[in-house]
Formats: sequence, C-alpha cells, structure tokens
Amino acid sequence: MSIALGCIADDFTGASDLAAILARSGHQVGLRIGVPPADDDSPPAPFEVIALKCRTEPVDEAIAVTQKAADWLMARGAGQLYWKYCSTFDSTPDGNIGPVSEALMARLGTKQSIYCPAFPENRRSIYMGNLFVGDVPLDESPMRDHPLTPMRDANLMRLLAPQVEGKVGHIAWPEIAKGATHIAGQLRALAYNGVQHIVPDAISQADLAAISEAVQDFKLITGGSALALDLPRLLAAKGSVAETGGEITAPATAAGNIVLSGSCSAMTRAQVADYCASAASFRLDPLALADGPDALAEARQWLAAQDLKAAKIIYATAEPADVAAAQEQLGRDKAGQVVEDALAALAGDAFGHGVRRFVVAGGETSGAVTQALATDRLSVGREVAPGVPWCFAERGGETFAITLKSGNFGTEDFFTRALEMLG
Repeated sequence: MSIALGCIADDFTGASDLAAILARSGHQVGLRIGVPPADDDSPPAPFEVIALKCRTEPVDEAIAVTQKAADWLMARGAGQLYWKYCSTFDSTPDGNIGPVSEALMARLGTKQSIYCPAFPENRRSIYMGNLFVGDVPLDESPMRDHPLTPMRDANLMRLLAPQVEGKVGHIAWPEIAKGATHIAGQLRALAYNGVQHIVPDAISQADLAAISEAVQDFKLITGGSALALDLPRLLAAKGSVAETGGEITAPATAAGNIVLSGSCSAMTRAQVADYCASAASFRLDPLALADGPDALAEARQWLAAQDLKAAKIIYATAEPADVAAAQEQLGRDKAGQVVEDALAALAGDAFGHGVRRFVVAGGETSGAVTQALATDRLSVGREVAPGVPWCFAERGGETFAITLKSGNFGTEDFFTRALEMLG
C-alpha cells in the first residue's frame, strides 16, 4: 500500500486535529510522532500524518525537519503533501509557515499553493483576507496575547508576505461562492500573473469543500485541518483510495487518569478552572521550577499520593499578566521550556504509577508529553470535540489513551467530557 496523502503538521495537537478530520472518512490514518527512520518498514496507511514540533523553531531548523518528513512520505508513494498549521495561523512575520511552504513547493516542483486556516466548526473564518476567531478579528481575540506567537494582525496576506519570496494574492468570498470550477479559474489567472501564494476566503464548510475540490490536484495544499475534510472523498473518486472506510473502534485501557495542561489560552484557562472545581489540582510555577529541583520534587510527591482513578490535574496554565512576568524574568524560551520539561517528567511518573488515560492541553505541552511517553505511532479514535480525538498507543506492551488538545479548542467541560467518553 502507498500513501495517498502525506501530511506534515507543525505541532502535535495540530497533527491529531488533522488526523481526526481525515479519520471521519472511516479510512485508516497513521499518526507518526516525529519523522520515522528511513528504514521504517511498517505498512503505511493511505493517510499518514507526521507530527513535528517546529512551529516556533528557527526557520532553518523547521525547513530541515519538514523536508525530511516530506522525503519519508514521498519515498512511500505520496505525490501530494498537506502542510498543516494552526487555525489561528500562529506565526509572526518572521515565522515558519511561509518559508516551509516555499521549501516544500520547491521540493515538489510546483509554483502555487493556497493558505487556508479556516475551521468554521470551531468558529475560525476568513473574510476579505482577514482571519476571524468567532466574531472578532484575530488581533482582537485572546490570541493577541499568545505567549509564543502573539497575533497582532488579522490580515493573512500581510502576515504571509514578509515570510515568502513569491507574490501573495487573495480570492475574495464572492468568487469563492461561485464554486469549485470558478475558483480553479481564479487560481489559474493568479498563476498567469505570477502569484504563488493565495489566501482564499472561507466562512463555511461548503466554502472549504469548493476550495478543496478546486485544488485537489495541487501537489502542495496548506491550511488548517478543516480544509482536508473532503480530500478523502475526492481521492476516492479518482481511485486513489477505497470508496468507503470502516468504523472506528477504541481499545480498552486501564482507568487511571490525569490532566496535564501547559496552555495559557483563554479557553484552556476556563477549562482548567472548571475542572479544578471538582478535581484534585497542583499548579506549577515556572519561576519556582527554574529556581531549582524542589518545585518539581514537590509536584512528584503530590502526584504519587493521589488516588489513581480519581480526577486530578497538574497545570501551568496562567493569566496573561503572570505569563508575561515569568517571561520577563526568565526569557520566553526558558519560561516555556521549564514547564514542558516538568510536565514531561510528570507524565512519565504518572505512567509509572499506573495512569493510562492522559488528557493534555497545549501544543508544546503535547509534544513534550508524547515524547516522554516514548511512543512514535498513534492510532486515531473518536473525537471528543471537533479536531480533538482520543488516540491510542502501546508502551511496554500496555495500551494507553491520550488526547492532545489545542489551546483554544473544546468547551469549558472538555476535560470531564473527554474522560467520560472512555467510561
């Protein structure tokens, strides 16, 4: 079996988000943690997603690792790649989205791609080139104060233009509303004028369906996960995959559970507050963690004393002012790193204590925790919320469940609902 669509995601929550969307088709989806070794001989799925941790890495490093992922996918038959990033386009003007896209375009020998992070089901839309989170422009949403990628402009063309060498263009919603054939014509006209990077408006899933049909033969498609929803159907119509897939079933896991949260997004703050009202909780302080080993030792002692099956959460989630204060004292990178390292260590401890159900909030946290659990491949299960599935893996011969939640996804009771799904 060869890969029909090879996908590369810039963080772990984004990878599970895309895998969940593709799995709605019923087709097998492989979720790889990091680039597999070149000699990996495990049979590929028709849809393979490689989860990277390169959203905020230096540009050269992000390009190198995504090129390596592309090579692995292409060596297994993938002639079409999907570069997945966040539905809030988490990338400053000197960020990675554009440079990685241009590098992949060069690798594939193509001169045009689209950039469409819209996810209407999660209230992310693009209108006149501006990205909206709910009813407000991106730069007026809580993403304005994101600790790693503060989004200070809602206009995707202005965000993208400093990142790329080629021309940036736009297809406005009135043109999108005319359907796939018209969109394809607009893309050809832009290509004729040398426009390589196109931002299409999208305010509904129907818009995304039309866009995906128009670009179904593009060698590189870039965007959020929702744009990929119709690709299995389109690939099946061309005979690249089977017409229908099967039913998703979840393996049994032991009942020990924990929530680990490093995200400081507005929704995660609300989710942490909701869960702490009924769960045992321990808050990590990045300043204390940076000061020496005592803070982590205290957290480990607390975890060891908890009831395995009772609700419990360890979190570093904090208000923007507290995050800014820690970053000012430690530096942005160190403030984040000490939290990631601590949550990774605690995830390993939790597994050792018998925890087999992990709910993880935050992209960087998800990467650290997943790597700490020493798994390199996940199977994708049912969604807890749009774009947030339960996933399953094995470690030491035992199955464990993990859900990786992007900061702003889910409702306030997400943590409770996620664990209830497993019974």
